[in-house]
Amino acid sequence: MKLGIHAMAWTSHWSDESLPLIDRVAGLGLDFIEIPLMDIDDVHPRPVRAALDAAGIDVVTSTVLGEATDITSSDAAVRAAGLEYLRRCVDVTAEIGAPLFSGVIFGMHGKRQRERPGREEWQWSAECLARLAEHPADAGITLGVEPVNRYESPLINTCQQAVELADMIGAPNVGIHLDTYHMNIEEKSWAEPVALAGERLCHFHLCENDRGIPGTGLVGWEELFGALGELRYDGYAGLESFVDVSDDMVAGTCVWRDLAPSGDVLVAEGTAFLRRLARENGL
Repeated sequence: MKLGIHAMAWTSHWSDESLPLIDRVAGLGLDFIEIPLMDIDDVHPRPVRAALDAAGIDVVTSTVLGEATDITSSDAAVRAAGLEYLRRCVDVTAEIGAPLFSGVIFGMHGKRQRERPGREEWQWSAECLARLAEHPADAGITLGVEPVNRYESPLINTCQQAVELADMIGAPNVGIHLDTYHMNIEEKSWAEPVALAGERLCHFHLCENDRGIPGTGLVGWEELFGALGELRYDGYAGLESFVDVSDDMVAGTCVWRDLAPSGDVLVAEGTAFLRRLARENGL
């Protein structure tokens, strides 16, 4: 299992000014960094690739869709804009040399609506993602569908729903990206979603229930890693905790208090805990 961290531990806006984070992540002994592509015009693949090669670590990418790129919108022009944006994300992912692009790529993040999503919204999402899945196939890029909690999406909240959407997409390069923060709200077991995702599991966000230091809260880590061990999971697993947040990140992360003394403390203590569990479960 490859252990890494999301760049949003320090910044929500990736630009060339963020490049020193690559060395920082390498210096913390992690295997990869996850780069957000929300502000894709400011993500320049060539310097990112050079910094990754120099640091000797891997990379994955992720994003969330907004109102103007919602592929579940009833407006065909908005769906087309969403697909075009996702294709740009895939292109940047390929140029960076990342094998995985994931996140809330199935519909608008933070969408609030008056009714439960209908089958038409599911179909719109599946159709767009099926077309997207054709785009990165030759580059060997996997697309990861990440279920998030009910307050962040009305469409995909559980692993079961993510599997259903992946089945509707019907492409071999579509996987499942799980996240313990969201699982803590929406799932009834730590092990069953891992088993359900099975070989489709391509990425994991390892977060404590409050996004603080892993091992200090309510997440059932022993059960979770037991399931990952049974699966012999050898993919990506990253911390997604928000500690060293800047003022402009507070509203987006909803972090109103200190969750750890510092980001470096969170990483050091969290990774020590997670690596011990990984060793104990043969990962």
